Parts: sequence; C-alpha cells; structure tokens
Amino acid sequence: MQPETAYQEQELLFKQKKKNLSKKRMDYLLLLLPTLGIFIFFFLLPLFFLFITGFKTFDASSGVGNDWTLENYTKFLSDTFYLGVLWRTVKIALLTTLVAIVISFPVAYQITKANRRIKNYLTLIVLSPLLISMVIRCYGWVILLSNNGVVNNALLKFGWIDKPLTLLYTEFSVVIGMVHVLFPYMVLSIMGSLERIDPSVIRASQNLGASPIRTFFSIVLPLTLPGIFAGSVMVFSLGISSFVTPAILGGPQVKVMSFLTYEQVAVMLNWPYGSAIGFLLIFIATITIIIYSKLLTTSKKGVAIQ
Repeated sequence: MQPETAYQEQELLFKQKKKNLSKKRMDYLLLLLPTLGIFIFFFLLPLFFLFITGFKTFDASSGVGNDWTLENYTKFLSDTFYLGVLWRTVKIALLTTLVAIVISFPVAYQITKANRRIKNYLTLIVLSPLLISMVIRCYGWVILLSNNGVVNNALLKFGWIDKPLTLLYTEFSVVIGMVHVLFPYMVLSIMGSLERIDPSVIRASQNLGASPIRTFFSIVLPLTLPGIFAGSVMVFSLGISSFVTPAILGGPQVKVMSFLTYEQVAVMLNWPYGSAIGFLLIFIATITIIIYSKLLTTSKKGVAIQ
C-alpha cells in the first residue's frame, strides 16, 4: 500500500504543478493582452491592409478599385527610375548608419569613462537635439548648407573656393541631417554595451602586454557589437523610412521611397501604387536587417560580459 500511496501523492503533486503552471501562463497571457491588442490594431492590421491595397487597381473616383492586379508591383520593379529611388533610399540609410557608428563610438566611449557628474552633463548634451523639433533642426542645416549659407560664405571668405559649393539638396546634405537626427540613438546603444564590460577584462589584457589598439580590437569592440547592432537597427530603420529630413534637405532632386509614397497617396491619389511602394519599403528594410543580424550572429562575437 505504501508504494501505491507514494505514487498517488506524486501524481497529485504533478497535477498541482501542472495546474499552477497553466494558471501562470494564463496570467501572463492576460497581462500581454493589452499590449498584444495595441500591436495588432496599430501595426499588423495597417500593414495587412497596406499589403492588400497594393494588389488593387486604381480608380480615379474612389482611389482604390475593386479588381485585383499585380501591375503596381511589376510597374515598380520593372522601372529603372523607381529602382534607382529604391537604391538611393537604401544607400542613404546605410551611409547614415555607418557614419553614425563612426562618430558615436568615440563619444560613447568618452562618456562612459567620465565621472558620474560629467557623464550626466555629457549625456544631456547628446540627448538635447531630441528636445528640438526635427523640422527646426533640418531648417538649421538649410541655413548652414545653402549657397548663401554659413559654410559657403566662410569658404569664400577664406578664399578656399571661387564659387559656392552645391551642398544643399544633395545626398550629402540628407546624410548629414539624418546623422544629426539619429545620432543620440546610436550613442545610447553603444553606451549600454560599454558599461556592461567588466573592467577586469581590460586590466587582464593590459597585464598580458596587449597594446591599447590590440585591447580595443580584441576586447572592447567585440563586446560592444550587441550595442552597435541595436543602434544600427534603430538608425537604419528610422533612416530608410525617414520623410521630413529628405524632403527638406533633399528636395525634389533627392527623392526617396517615403517621398514617393507620399506623392502617390497625397498628390496623385493613387492609393494602390502608394501602398505597393510603402510595403516594398518595409519589406526591403526587414530583409536588410535580417541579413545584417545573420552576418553578426555568424561572426561568433559580441557576447557582452554581465
């Protein structure tokens, strides 16, 4: 009887644990429901309707016709002009991400090495551009980069150029403006990884005779790859979908995918074609991020020390 009693007690205990686990899962699900509902309603549903609308025909009276077609996607993918705009959009986003990494890393490194009081002030300075409207910041660059702007006037005054340089309404001006806008996101991401590095690892490398350059490339840089990846994803995602900065600093001369989407939806009222362009933009951005993530994962680096 004793073995049977022990078996029954174990079975009851197992059922009780299973019941408690099911209850915990239900509690977690109930806690996630509000967030999940917001995510579905404000992200998945608009994305689904964007995808569906891209397969609809254009109707001059209502904007969206009733017939189904592949013309919107084939038109975009078979036209060299639109493919050029797509390449320009990806190129500007990649350049913005690369420049942001190069500029942000030394800034983040110096901030993490400063004492707490100085670190707070420096962090506030880095975040201060986020307190100013993006439109105002872009028009500030217009004043600096225009033909009669501060930069050209200074170069002419020193005699370094004979005529004003074309700095505004170029890819160069768009990249500069977007780096200025997205710079804080990269700095904060890299700072998070730098602060998690165990100082004893750096001291061990120095004690073993490694030079500062060798320590940086063998210890510091690999351990900050998670922060660089997180910052790159944010900067690239925001950069490839940016509208205000390219519209102000690039103008009609530097068209990007977001500007094409706005032009088709708000100006031409061709909602199906605008939807197709918008969905292609999201799809290309997602694929690029996935490829970048796979490349970083296969490098077998970037495990931050906790």
